[in-house]
Amino acid sequence: MAKTNKVIIQVCLCGAGTKKDQAPTVPYNAEELSQQIVECAKAGASVAHIHVREDKMVGDKMEIGYKSMSLLKFTEAVEMTREACKKAGVDIIINLTTSGGEYEDHKRLQHLSALKPEMCSFDPNTLNWANSYIFENSPRFLNLLSQEVVKHDIKPEFEVFDTGHLDSVMYYVNKHNIPKPPHIQFIMGVGGSMPGTADYLAFVANRLPEGSTWSVSGIGRSHMPMMLAGLALGCDGLRVGLEDNIYYSKGVIATNLMLVERAVELSKLAGRDIATADDARAILGITRNCLRDEVTRETTFKV
Repeated sequence: MAKTNKVIIQVCLCGAGTKKDQAPTVPYNAEELSQQIVECAKAGASVAHIHVREDKMVGDKMEIGYKSMSLLKFTEAVEMTREACKKAGVDIIINLTTSGGEYEDHKRLQHLSALKPEMCSFDPNTLNWANSYIFENSPRFLNLLSQEVVKHDIKPEFEVFDTGHLDSVMYYVNKHNIPKPPHIQFIMGVGGSMPGTADYLAFVANRLPEGSTWSVSGIGRSHMPMMLAGLALGCDGLRVGLEDNIYYSKGVIATNLMLVERAVELSKLAGRDIATADDARAILGITRNCLRDEVTRETTFKV
């Protein structure tokens, strides 16, 4: 598709790690997720990136809102979101995470075939996240994920954390005939990977695979600088949300709605229009399939 003036706003609502004691506004359950997704869609978000949480015993302690790859939790979140959006008369692309980390490969993949989201995350490399733990994405898992996105016609969001990751993106695209052009999501400012600075973003943006669309997110304090740099460099999208940043300004805890509204405002100040969900589908090359809107509970709950 020819370059457009429209900006895709993606909201990443909770991630795997943000806790309510850090940001009371972070959603944990399907009801909270669906309510916030509707609010953000009304404000201009066209993509919702979903992680799920569950209460779980970790050692001898019950952890509330612990990261999860539960098919039941994903099904609840997706069904409730689709129902809430339909009732509110809003449209948004559902993008489900595959970043399970410690979970077995099949648990990181099972919700794709069951729920058939329009998009899913695709992290093309392993890295030492913030120099504190291994964010594992083995070649074994990535080959399986590649096969799933092709089989179920799911648009991968390639999350690029470092400069060499672009080569890995194209390795899997070419090996498995993932439809081109790819969509690249630059994640800037994670310790142990690319710093969230304008020069690093300009470097990787100038090395995108031919025809690629791209979006940017800055983690923590690099959140605002990366939005501004991305708009200056002509990005196709901005990613915001409590997964990546909990502050609206110094000492002020954000809501997902506040972060979406600010991204919309900045985009308009930059002379850009805000993409609707259908605009985003056209930009990303997603063909809407009405079957995606129907979740077969009998099938999903048997898994």
